[in-house]
Amino acid sequence: MTDTLHVIFAGGGTGGHLYPGLAIARALVRRDPSVAPYFVGARRGIEREVLPHTEFEHTLLDLHPLYRPNVWENWKTLRGAASAWIAMTKLGARLQPPLVVGTGGYASGMALAWAFVQRVPIAQHIGDSHPGMTARWFTRMSREAYLGFPEAEAYLPHVGTRFHVTGNPIEPPPDIRPDKTAAKARWGFPASSCVLLVFGGSQGARAINQTVAAWIDRGLPRDLCVLWATGKGQYDAFKQYDRADVRVVPYLSPIGDAYAASDVAFVRGGMMGTSELCAWGLPMVICPLPTAANDHQTSNALALESAGAAIHLPQRELSAERLDAVMRQLFGDAARLSALTAGALTRARPHAADEIAQHLLRLLERPVRTPTR
Repeated sequence: MTDTLHVIFAGGGTGGHLYPGLAIARALVRRDPSVAPYFVGARRGIEREVLPHTEFEHTLLDLHPLYRPNVWENWKTLRGAASAWIAMTKLGARLQPPLVVGTGGYASGMALAWAFVQRVPIAQHIGDSHPGMTARWFTRMSREAYLGFPEAEAYLPHVGTRFHVTGNPIEPPPDIRPDKTAAKARWGFPASSCVLLVFGGSQGARAINQTVAAWIDRGLPRDLCVLWATGKGQYDAFKQYDRADVRVVPYLSPIGDAYAASDVAFVRGGMMGTSELCAWGLPMVICPLPTAANDHQTSNALALESAGAAIHLPQRELSAERLDAVMRQLFGDAARLSALTAGALTRARPHAADEIAQHLLRLLERPVRTPTR
C-alpha cells in the first residue's frame, strides 16, 4: 500500500493566489493519486468561500497583509502571526509534509516560513510579471519557482533556485476549437460581426463599465457587437444596455463560449485572465487596475504589449472617446489583429498545471506518470 503524501499548498487572499494552486493540486493528484494536497490560507481571503466547496482539506489561519498606508493597523498582522505560527506548527507535526508549495500572497507566508525553519523543501508558483514581496522573499529559500511570465525572473534573487517558465495554470481550450460563427450565433450576434469581449474580473471593474456605457451612448462602430460581463455586483447598474448588438451579463459561464465568439478582449491585467486569453489567441486591450499591489497589472500589460499580444491603455487615459479611437483603429486593421493574435499565441501555455505537477513529482522523487482522467 502506498503511503499518502500530504503536500501543503499555501496561498490565497485573492483568486489569483488561490486558483492556480487548485489547478496544480488537481493535476498532481491526476498524476499520482497517493498525493493528498492540503491547503493553508487566510480566514479573511477568498479561500474562506472557495475551499469549503472543493475536494481538499484545508486550514484557514488568522493572517493579515502588511498595512502600508495605516502602519498602526499592523498590530493585527503581528497578533495573527503569533497564533498562526502555533497552528502551523501543530498542523505540520500532524501532516509531516515532504513539500510546501507557495502560490503567492500574504496568505502563503506563514506556511513557507514554517517550512524553511523545519527544512521542508519549498517550491513556488509566481504568476505575475512583477512578483510580490512574499514571493520575492521566499524565492531564496525555494528549490524551484514556476513562472507565469518570463519577465518575473529579473525581479527574483538568483541563489540556486531553479526557475521554470511554465505559464499560469488555466483551464485549457478544447483541442478542437468551437466554430466561431456558431459561437457568435449563441449570443445572437451575426456571423459577419466583430465581437469585443469586455470583463473586469469576477467583481467587475467600475471604471471599465462606466466607460463602456458612455461609449455605447456615444455610438458603437458599425458591425461591432459587445459581449459585456459587468460583474455580479454591478450588473443591475448596467443591465439596461442589453440589446441586439450588446449582450450584458453579470458573469461569463461557460467562459469558453465567450472566448470562442470573440475577436478582441478589453480587460484588466490580472495574470489568470490574460493567460486564458493568450491560450485562446485573443488580442487584448488591457486597462490595468492602478491600485493593484506593486502595480503588477501594469507590469503584466507592458510585458504582453512588448510580446506583441496586447495594447496597454492606462486607466488615467480611459474615456469613451479614447476607447472608441482605439477600437476603430484596431478593428479596421486586419494585419494588426493578426499580429496581436500571433503574439498572444506565443505566450500561450495551456498545460501549465500539468507541467508544474511533473516538476513537483520530481522534487518528491515520485515517478512522473501519465495523468488519469
